[in-house]
Formats: sequence, structure tokens, C-alpha cells
Amino acid sequence: MAASERSPLLGAENGGHKPTDHRLTKLQQDEEANSIVKSHVSVEEQKMADSSVGERLAYNDYTTIDWLHDLVKDSYRLRFIHSRKGLRYKLLSLFDEASGWIAAALIGTLTACVAFLVDVATATVADWKLGYCSRNPFLNREACCEGKTPLLLRRGSPGPELGPDCDGFREWSNSYAPQFAIYVAFALAFGIISSSATMLTKRSLPTASPGAGDKNQYSAPPQPVVSGKSMYMAAGSGIPEIKTILSGFVIPNFLDFKVLFVKGFGAIFAVSTGMCLGKEGPFVHISTCVGYLVAKHFPKYRDNGRKMREILSAACASGLSVAFGAPIGGVLFSYEEISTYFPRKVLWRAFLCSLTAAMVLKALNPTGTGKLVLFETHYGTSYNPVHYLIFVVLGIAGGIFGGTFCKVNYYWSKWFRSFSLIKNYPVFEVFLVVAATALLQYPNPLTREPGDVILKNLLVDCREASSAKTWVCVQEDLPGNERGAYTGFLIYGTLAKLGLTIITFGIKVPSGVIIPALDAGALFGRLIGQWIGGISPGIFAMVGAAAFLAGVSRMTISLCVIMFELTGELEYILPHMIAILVAKWVADALGKESVYDLAQNVLGHPFLDGDHAMQVIQKQDALAEALIPPKQTMDEITVVVPSNNKVPRSVLQTKLDQLKNRGLMDAGLVLVQNGSMLQGYIAEGELEFGLTELGQLYSADTEVRLLGNAEEGDFDMSHFVDRTPVSVCAKAPMEYVVEMFGKLGLRHLMVTEEGSGRLVGVIIKKRLVAYLDHHAPVNRDRCPPRTLATCLEMASLGTSSMPG
Repeated sequence: MAASERSPLLGAENGGHKPTDHRLTKLQQDEEANSIVKSHVSVEEQKMADSSVGERLAYNDYTTIDWLHDLVKDSYRLRFIHSRKGLRYKLLSLFDEASGWIAAALIGTLTACVAFLVDVATATVADWKLGYCSRNPFLNREACCEGKTPLLLRRGSPGPELGPDCDGFREWSNSYAPQFAIYVAFALAFGIISSSATMLTKRSLPTASPGAGDKNQYSAPPQPVVSGKSMYMAAGSGIPEIKTILSGFVIPNFLDFKVLFVKGFGAIFAVSTGMCLGKEGPFVHISTCVGYLVAKHFPKYRDNGRKMREILSAACASGLSVAFGAPIGGVLFSYEEISTYFPRKVLWRAFLCSLTAAMVLKALNPTGTGKLVLFETHYGTSYNPVHYLIFVVLGIAGGIFGGTFCKVNYYWSKWFRSFSLIKNYPVFEVFLVVAATALLQYPNPLTREPGDVILKNLLVDCREASSAKTWVCVQEDLPGNERGAYTGFLIYGTLAKLGLTIITFGIKVPSGVIIPALDAGALFGRLIGQWIGGISPGIFAMVGAAAFLAGVSRMTISLCVIMFELTGELEYILPHMIAILVAKWVADALGKESVYDLAQNVLGHPFLDGDHAMQVIQKQDALAEALIPPKQTMDEITVVVPSNNKVPRSVLQTKLDQLKNRGLMDAGLVLVQNGSMLQGYIAEGELEFGLTELGQLYSADTEVRLLGNAEEGDFDMSHFVDRTPVSVCAKAPMEYVVEMFGKLGLRHLMVTEEGSGRLVGVIIKKRLVAYLDHHAPVNRDRCPPRTLATCLEMASLGTSSMPG
């Protein structure tokens, strides 16, 4: 690709523009000017100039990519390669065809290496809360015990104790109170370290302010200028942001190396605190960062937003593959939960990426077992048809848990994090959550360990000799009338997990919700299993874990496969399917949005979910004309082109200044002639580049050619104009608009008058997103006390402002 297509699509880095500077650097501007003025580097661009599709230059921050134009751009690239003869171009063609597979294999390999480091470090640091290995403090408890059972339990013991065959691991104290105090102190220290590291990734996203003239068009009083939104790039799971990026929006710097490093480092200490969070979600973000850093070294991905997102979709699969040792589940997770664009070639490359990651991680062997399955179980007994009812009960409980969690966490995030003390000092919130977690979880032997260890302890089959002496099995071996304390611990653990996960999800540390949901489900399932005879309680813990996670995330097929790969229990796929499907139905009845959908709302990222959008639109009788911008906005973005097809340069400069002053980063100018008949569209990026760089060759009073064939000496910008913009009739149903934006990946859509065909409006993607947000019942509070018209105008200005 030519130099004009080289700026980073997902953020500034090495050679790109700075985060706070939305203009091209001088070096890039010179390269791009040369790429257009000099024919020897603009052969491909000249082809595009001669076509009906305008050339696409670098996009501004927090905008949308243009899927259609990126598709055409890639087609020109392929035609240019295949039209050349000779060995050089034959090899170039072969490399181009293989580059996707090469990139996928590299991404999987590097993701596995990062996951190995994080897994080993987390296991060691987490155990420091309890003690240390006397012969090597950097060994975790299991490694220090050299394969011996580190948790031998005495009947009636109040909690896990180190057995006599594990003298290498020294506890900090033999007394309960000092051990508890040291545990809490270490947890608080780890939480502060993780949150402080996350603070290093704070960025301010672009914003916009409404034009003064438009304020007077609404009945609501004038609104103050909306301030920019700050975002901590390494906080949370990263899945809502990745879904936003893969849908076509741009979040600058979100996939940089610095974010990758802080995400991995912060996840180690965040998980080690014992808080109700996991590293599985962050692994998806980490793998996507690796995918971006690898893909940007391949021109066909670096220079094309559509192609870049294809490889990022494949990279997501490797994240869950290394998190759970579930390569097939990782592919399905990327398809079902993350990606909005997933053609067959992406499926194949995701399969290779996930496979490579799993192979390399198995060879590195971070768990020391030499197996890919993390929680291998051999229950040996089959279930009976009567147990189907129990699986349905677990599904209902999982749906109630998931629906309750999603709703309460959403309102908790908006209420608690709106306090200035919490909003301005995120580390203090982490301190409070860690303290609450340590104080509530340590007294319960079942919840004292990190989340993955809790799950492993709850899935044990007590009939196996290797598990007979674990604390869970010792308690279940007691007579029924002596299990009161154990039953209370199971009930207390389930409720504590729900409450603590609600207040934990969304704090400013790398964190995911998958493991806490699995833990809560396993606790509840183990509780139910106490009253079911003739079958291992671990089976119900396993199925309950899947049901609770399904209620939270609304995953179905991918979750069922993940649970099979996680435990190796092929026989229990049917119980998983029953519980997962019932959990999804119940959770959907309580609220359609999953935890990731609600997180996107809280974070304020623009995102167009086609299925959810259609559910909102089908309940209305709206037409496309409902999205037409106010008159002043249309006046500012409309250029009436005279019959000579030239416009004074001062007019275009004034229009550009208006776009920039109002922050219309996703917008451009629409060209009309002969009574508002649509002639074309020129985006802001092309307009600014043409006026500032190409314009240096011409005087200030020169007229600019926007349409028609250029003549010698013309200041020609017609090759920047998209002469066939997609349009829709103003009286078309709103479903048409949603489908066109969702399926075609448009950045803008022209609206024409019924009958005459003259232009009456321009819709950009964020305008549609804001309309859907306003009409979705759970999201009506995103814009109060603004009117709908004001909300839509804010969307047309590129505004995205939301607490959290």
C-alpha cells in the first residue's frame, strides 16, 4: 500500500500521531502528499481516483472505519499484485496469501508465552498471602511441595492446613489471628500495586461540544459543554472495548504494548488479592494486543481497518484458549460473544491461532501437570433421567444469579462510582473492595483461595483416593447431622460471591467475571449435591458453574464446549446444555443485556449490536427521517457545488473549521447540485489533507475542483470524493437503516426525499447508536436531562460521555 494509508488504525504508536494530536505528523503529511502528487508511488491510488469510490486516508481517533471502502481498497491491492509479472511478484503473491496463516501462528505462540508468565507468577504471588517456600520463595505452594498433597486435613479442622509431608512451605503463623492479619495486609498491598499500575494507562478520549446555534432549536435549556471522558486502558476485562473495536469503531492506544504489559502485570497482583475476579477476560485483551502488535508488521493488515479486524477476531480465540486450555471453545467464544464480522477465513485462522496457543502452552506446562485440561475429573457415574430436573433447577438458579448480577452491577456502577471520592481516586475504591473481600472470604475455608483453586477444590470427586483427604471431602464424609457448618459455608460462599462480584466488576484493575461466576455456580451446585444420593456432588458443582456463567454472559454453544474442554467430561455435555439453555432463558427474561453489553453502556463506548438494535426498532413505527440532523448541522455540512464543479477554497476551509470546532470526527461534507441533488461525499480526513497539503501548491483564492474531469492547473480534490455514497429514502422503515449500517458496515448514510430524490439529511453511525440507546429501556438514563433531539445532536457531534 502507498504511504497515505500507513497511520495506525487503533491508536498512535511508533511513527503514528500522538494521542492528543489528531493531525498527521509532518513526516506523514509529506509522505502522503508525495504519494498523491508523484505517480510512481500512487498507481493504486490513481486507480481509486478513477473509480466511483473516493480514496480513504487516515481516520481520526474514536471514529468508525468504512468497511465497504476498505473492501474495495483491498481489492485494488490484490489486483495490483496479481497484474504484475515476474518471480518477485509471484513470491509476493504467495507471501500475501500465506501472511494470514503466518500471523495467526505467531499470535498464538506469543500469546501462550505471555500466558505462561502470568500463570506462573500469579500462582506464586497468590500463595505469599499464606506463606512462602523455604527453599525458594519464588516457588508456589504446589511446586514447593514437589507433587505431594499440600492440603491434608484433620477431621473437625476449621480449615485447610498444610500436611506433614509438605514441610517446605512455611506458613507465616500458626495462629489464626496473625495469619488472618497478614493475609489481609498482603491482599491490600497487591490491590494497591495492581490499581496503581492500571492508573498508568489513563487516557482522555476525544469529545465534542454542541454548536451554539443548534441549542436554540430544542425546548430544553442550553446544556453546558460536555467534558471529555477518561478511560483506563488496562482496567476491567477489555472485552466490551474489544467488541467495540471489532464492530468498526476506533479506540486509540487500547492495543499498545504498554497496555499489554500493564494488563499482564496488573492481572498477576489483582488475581492474587483473592478478589472476585479472574484473569480469563484480561487474557482476551492481552491476546488482542498481541494480535495487533504482530499484524501491524504485515502491510495488508496495517493499512486496512477491515483486514486488521479480521486478524484481531482470530487473536481473541487464542486468549480464551490459553485461559482455560480450551482451543475449540476459544474459537467459538470469539464467534459467539466477541466478533460482529466472522467469515469463514477468519474461522480457519482463529482455529490455527487457538491451536498454536494451546500447543505452545501445553509444552510450557505452567501448571506442572503436563496436561491441557485444567480441572480434569473422572466422576465415572452416569446420571439418570430424574436428574434432568436437578439440572433444570441449576439452570433456573444460574439465570436468576446472572440476571440479578447484571442489573445490580449496572446500577451499582452508575451510583457508587458517581461519588467524587470514588471517581477521582479509583485506587481507594480498590482498597475498599480488597478489604471487604479479605474480611468476608478468609473466614470461609471454601473461598480463601484464588478463584481457579476454589473451582478446582469444588469439582473434586471424593471417591478418588487422591482427593479423599481434601477439606471438602473430609467435610462430606461427616455424618449428616455434623455437616451444618459445611452447609453454612456453601450457602455463605454463594451469597458472598454474588455480593462481592457485584461490587468488584468494574473497578480499576485488570479483571474478568468468568471465574467468579463459575465459583458461585460451583458452590451452589455442590450445595444442591449434598441432598442428591448415588451421584457425586462434583457433577452438580460442574453443571452449576456453567449455568451461573451462562446467566452472567449469555454464552451458550461456546460455554458448553469450554466446560467439556475444561473438565474432560464428555458424558456430561447434555446436562450442561440443559442448564445453560435454561439459565439463558431465565436471565433474558430478567434483562436482555449480558454483563458485557451493560459494561459497554456504563463505559459509554459506541457500539451497534444488530440483533439488539432490531429488537428495539421492531417495537416502534419509526422511519429513517427520524434520524435527520437539525437544520444548522445540515447547513454546515452541505456544499452547494456550482455548474462549473468548483468551489472557493475559503468556503471549504470555513466548513472544515466548523467540523473541527464542533468535533465532527466521523463526519464530512456532502456535495449537492441542481436543487439539492446528491453528487458525492468527502470525509473530513480527506478534506483536511487536501486543503493543508495539496493546497500548498496553490494560492489562497484558488477554486477547488470537487466534481467533473480535472483540467490542467486545477486544484483538484475530486479524487477524494465518494461519488456513490449509499442512500436511503426518508420514508424507509428504520429497519432498513439498522440493517445497512450493521450488515454493510457504513460510516455514513445519505437520506433522500421521497419522490424528488433530493438530499434531506446525512446519518452517521453514532447518531443511530444514540437513537437506539435512548429507546432501549435499560439505557434511557444515558442522556438525561437532555431531550432526544439533544441526545441525537450530541451523537452527530461524536460525543460519548458516560460515568465509569
